[in-house]
Amino acid sequence: MTDRLPTWFISHGGGPWPWLPGLRRKLANLETSLRKMPEQIGCTPRAVLVVSGHWETDDFAVMHAARPPMVYDYYGFPPETYEIVYPAPGAPELAERTADLAAQAGLNLRLDDERGFDHGTFAPLYVMYPKAEVPIFQVSIRRDYDPQAHVELGRALAPLRDEGVLIVGSGLSYHNLRMMGPEAREPSAAFDDWLAAAMALPPQERLEAVLAWEQAPSARICHPQEDHLVPLFVALGAAESEPATRTYHDTDLFGGVTASNYRFG
Repeated sequence: MTDRLPTWFISHGGGPWPWLPGLRRKLANLETSLRKMPEQIGCTPRAVLVVSGHWETDDFAVMHAARPPMVYDYYGFPPETYEIVYPAPGAPELAERTADLAAQAGLNLRLDDERGFDHGTFAPLYVMYPKAEVPIFQVSIRRDYDPQAHVELGRALAPLRDEGVLIVGSGLSYHNLRMMGPEAREPSAAFDDWLAAAMALPPQERLEAVLAWEQAPSARICHPQEDHLVPLFVALGAAESEPATRTYHDTDLFGGVTASNYRFG
């Protein structure tokens, strides 16, 4: 496979939503956009590398298990959602390649043989690839959330795009669980407008805007803790010279949230 694959920054929805009919209906627009991704990619990836906002480590880490377990990192859902299995294989050799690329860039990234799929990975990937036939592996985000470091990680991993690996940053462009519903409407729309404008800038200006994201309107209201925004930095870093296309846009997510997904390349 020689074609360069795009990268993505996506919303992964709420908890185990694809297995809950009521929540799934509320996230119908998101589901539609995720289902379209394989068609937009135009081929079956060799593997999908997911940078999930739900795996934080002191230094970067990469999932190395051949058969990753499940991580049920959500609370208050029906008992059956803690028995979900998304049986996609891991990608140990690609994990080792990922670690080598990071090392070449001067980044610390360790192999992790125990980490499993969290819902930031298995929920959207189940929608994209319901047969679980595509190998999946995750790279963590750093607990310091440093934008520059995560952009550099994306740059280091960019060669994987030429090796059949789809890089997906999985988070949410709005993530304030204490402000959902109607009160989220104004701040989330303001931040989303800023994000759309930033994504349309020339590459260097776009990068500068993203690195200074805290200056955006309602930035800290929308992201009191930016774990769900950090995957954007990696997806952008891996395709920083390429155009961004909005692939999902919702103005009433969870009763009032405006949110968007972007493809780079």
